[in-house]
Formats: sequence, structure tokens, C-alpha cells
Amino acid sequence: MAETDIPTRTLGRTGYEATVLGFGAMEIRGTVHHHNGRPIETDQARDILHQLLDEGINYVDTSIDYGDSEDFIGEFIGARRDEFFLASKCGCWVGEPPAGTPPNKRPPHVFSRANITAGVEQSLRRLRTDHLDLIQFHQSPSLSELAAEDAVGLLREFQEAGKVRFIGSSSILPNIVDHIDLGVFDVLQIPYSALEREHEEVIAAAHAAGMGVVIRGGVARGEMGKAALWNRYEEANLDELADGATRAEFMLRFTISHPGMTTTIVGTMNPDHLRQNIASVRKGALPADVYAEAKRRLSGI
Repeated sequence: MAETDIPTRTLGRTGYEATVLGFGAMEIRGTVHHHNGRPIETDQARDILHQLLDEGINYVDTSIDYGDSEDFIGEFIGARRDEFFLASKCGCWVGEPPAGTPPNKRPPHVFSRANITAGVEQSLRRLRTDHLDLIQFHQSPSLSELAAEDAVGLLREFQEAGKVRFIGSSSILPNIVDHIDLGVFDVLQIPYSALEREHEEVIAAAHAAGMGVVIRGGVARGEMGKAALWNRYEEANLDELADGATRAEFMLRFTISHPGMTTTIVGTMNPDHLRQNIASVRKGALPADVYAEAKRRLSGI
């Protein structure tokens, strides 16, 4: 890994020291295999992937659902595999959409042994690696979905075969409570930001249970996110607390101020935005009094 002063935290019982800023590869999904993606040139994907490693980011999160992202990661930084922790997801539909799937609509997630196996094997090929550091169930499946064909047991089999090191889930309420109580997951990926705090307590619970906590949406999907969310920012007058910082910086530092989180995955295709995000997390968590006041104001909205 490149020399870096990006702060790190231990990813739960995995023991891995992850940079508090990770990279979410959904932003490099493109449009060819993902109808909601933004156009991306091959050299853009190559450059941003090398840049994030050169800057010292060491956690990369992707998914079958993220269009071309797995192929880009495998092609451009597969040879630098030992420089980063690689996380992908399973349960995503593999192959041609089933008959009757509406145009431009993603097929449902399926947690059958056949679909999960096809997905893991496909991810390994696309990522040009012999193992995933982390495989996560996508879309917060219920316990009944996981139990139908012993999906957790299947991931254990991949562990025993050396194809997967750790297992986890990308989870939300209400099923996340069951996922924590299962006691089998090493890592949970959870949505959270200053403007979307519904999971604030379960983040603490997952951390207390020894799990690594990966945050997505930590900057509320950027300043072009949902208007209603940014109205909350303005109603709380958080600019007054930001002390001249951009909203993106304040949001990012708010996210890493949660003592239970390990890393927050932020995606971008813009090299300047990546540098700005890195500069923000280098400043560390918000001062305790500012963090407390921001939460007080937001709780009153």
C-alpha cells in the first residue's frame, strides 16, 4: 500500500486496518450493463482506480449489480490485488433477466445456492482474483430467504475452499437486527449520514457485537442528492457549524465521527473530488462539541 496519512480503523474481527475512506465502485458502473449508470470512458475508470490506491485508500467495494465495475477493477488494478481489501456481493441476479422482467428494471435478488454460486464464480473471474476478502448478501435478505437453501452455509463452504475470507451482509432495518443477532457475519454494510440517521443505533450495536461496519451514503449521495435531505441540512443550519468547510466535507467528517463505523465507501469518477474527500478525512472526526450540536439540531427537525 502507498504511504498515506489517511486514518485507519480495525474492521471488526477481520483484524484488517481499513482506511476510514473507502471506494464505492457503483460510480464506475457505466451504462452498458446498467441502465441507471452514467457514461464512463475506460481511461476514466483506469485512472480513478489507480489514483485511489496511489493515494492510500485500501478498501474497495463493488457488486455484480454495479455494471462494468468488477471488470474495470479486475482489468486495471487486479495486478495490485495485495494493496486493497476487496468486497463484493451476492444474491444479485446472474445471467439474462427472467421472462417478464420490465425493460430497464433490475431483476429481483435470489438467494438460491445456484444463483449465489454463479455470482461468486462470476465475480472471481471478472475481478481476476482467486479470492474475495469479503462477500456480502445484497439487499438485506430476510432470515427465511437465507434459510431456504442455507445461504450462510454456502458462504461458509466458499470460505473453506479459500474463495472467500470473510462474510457479511448489506443490511437495513428491519432485517439488520436479525443479521446482528445471527452472530455469523464479520462485516455489515449500513446506510448512514447526518441526514439519514435511522441506523445510528444499529451501527453501534453491530460494532459492539464485534462486526466491522461499512457505511454507504455517508455524504448523502453528494450535494446533488435528494432535495428533501438537503433541506434538512439547511433547516438545521449546519453551515453555521461547518466553519467554512464545504457541505461534502462536513457530511463526510460527521459520518466518520460515529465511533462504531469502520470505513465509509464513497464513489466518484472525478479525480478532484477524490482528492477533496481524502483531504476531508485526513482532518479526522468533527470536534466532539460540534458533532454533538449537529446531532442535537438534526434531532429537532
